[in-house]
Amino acid sequence: MPDISLTMIVVLCVAALAAGWIDAVVGGGGLLLLPVLLLGLPAGTPAAYALGTNKAVAIVGTSGAAVTYARKAPVDVWLAVRIGVAAVAGSSAGAFLAAGMSTEVLKPLIMVVLLGVAAFVILRPAFGTAPATGPATRRQILAAIGLAGLGIGFYDGLIGPGTGTFLVLALTAVLHLDLVTASATAKIVNCCTNAGALAMFAWQGTVLWRLAALMALFNLAGGMLGAHTALKKGSGFVRVVLLTVVFALVANIAYDQWLA
Repeated sequence: MPDISLTMIVVLCVAALAAGWIDAVVGGGGLLLLPVLLLGLPAGTPAAYALGTNKAVAIVGTSGAAVTYARKAPVDVWLAVRIGVAAVAGSSAGAFLAAGMSTEVLKPLIMVVLLGVAAFVILRPAFGTAPATGPATRRQILAAIGLAGLGIGFYDGLIGPGTGTFLVLALTAVLHLDLVTASATAKIVNCCTNAGALAMFAWQGTVLWRLAALMALFNLAGGMLGAHTALKKGSGFVRVVLLTVVFALVANIAYDQWLA
């Protein structure tokens, strides 16, 4: 465990709780959790430790949310697993390359990701509101495996924040799912991407396991609560939460990067 104050540990645990809730509702809990870890770990800590610890925390909350969704949402588990297998390969490759990345590189990249997500959600207000159109075709399944599995899986291992959101957007666009079903499917896929990336970070020795175990308990609680909230409230509520969090984080990271 690095030398972190009790106040910062409390902040990290609260962030893990909120990130679990956000990730279950619409994906992208890492957009909150990773920046907090980057800010909260002692100065000079390599960015790979924040990335690895983030994965160890996120896989617990994502798994809890996936189980909650699977009990109540119409999820094609076999399809999600096939996409997830490809995602393991993609995320492992991304995590292997992530070890040499610095915090100063990560923060601007995270800002670009945040702004891209916000722009898409604002410009497409009706996205994901229609019900699923029926079973996916072979072409749609292959496209989902390539884009959501290999492509977004690679991004998840390399950087991570926004993966859940990107999975929801990709699955909704490619497979024509509604947002709730896409969120449920994304959680299963995201479990696989987290597992692949975490295995690589663990092999490289860049996971703070004791800190991750504590934060994971809060992330699990937030993930299960968030899944229940999304199922109950629907896509309109999800959209408001996503935009609120995105703009708050953009402001925070911009201040830390250029004004602090």
